Amino acid sequence: MDIAEVVNIVFEFLWTILKVNYEILRGVCKTILPNEPKDVKDDVVLITGAGHGMGREMALRFARLGAIVVCVDINAAGNEETARMIRQEKGKAHTYQCDVTDRAAVMQLKEKVSREVGDVAILVNNAGIMPARPVLEQNEKEIRLMNDVNVNANIWMIQAFLPNMMARNYGHIVAMSSMAGLMGIRNLVPYCGSKYAVRGIMESLAVELRDDPRGLTGIKLTTIFPYIVDTGLCKHPRIRFQKLMKVLDAGEAADMIVDAVRREIVEMTLPPELHYMNRFIFRLLPFQAACTWNDFFNTGVDAQD
Repeated sequence: MDIAEVVNIVFEFLWTILKVNYEILRGVCKTILPNEPKDVKDDVVLITGAGHGMGREMALRFARLGAIVVCVDINAAGNEETARMIRQEKGKAHTYQCDVTDRAAVMQLKEKVSREVGDVAILVNNAGIMPARPVLEQNEKEIRLMNDVNVNANIWMIQAFLPNMMARNYGHIVAMSSMAGLMGIRNLVPYCGSKYAVRGIMESLAVELRDDPRGLTGIKLTTIFPYIVDTGLCKHPRIRFQKLMKVLDAGEAADMIVDAVRREIVEMTLPPELHYMNRFIFRLLPFQAACTWNDFFNTGVDAQD
């Protein structure tokens, strides 16, 4: 290595340090002063699992903001009820029944939505299931189904709807991970694995889009990490300090998610303060030290019947 090459590497290293510090400062500023909420009026917003819970509540809130909501669920009755509620409020809603674990069905859904409604601007991958039992008590069928719903469906939906976003350099993909995608929880071994996978999908997709030579800066990503939301998904939550780590109702959670999407926040826990608790306590400490804190908080999910 000659002198010129060494000098070039030193300058490149120093420039990298400057850019890293700039991005850190920018990140801190965005945390303190987040973006103004963007207008979603007339955007096509597709939500999976829209027939109940957070999916329904998000659909209602996007519709109130003037978005055209595409409700997708395998449960046709619940899905139609969500659309009826939106239309009662003079909102715009379309319904499609789809098994999002079936890639061919997802591709057909994409063609129908594009033809009948328009290009999807905001894709919310919300559908998910959560069996809660010790790992040795969970059977192959429910584990495979859970991974199909929680993991593979995210990929099929991205493969279906991302190309049009890339062509327009405009879009937003939202994924529902979990606090179980940030830390291990007893009785949720396969579920934790699926939610860690969602986090990995979104982080690697962000890298892939960033490195695309077309400069796809118009496509935004948001990953949500809920703690416990009262939707019926978590059957037996265990919480020692209920005021500190409160269970959110689906409406509260939907308000936070829609706001995070409109402000283009990359990651958000529900409630938001748990983001820092996880980052600075459970991620930085040695495993046994983190477990000791876990013992103190005594928060988790007990096995379902």
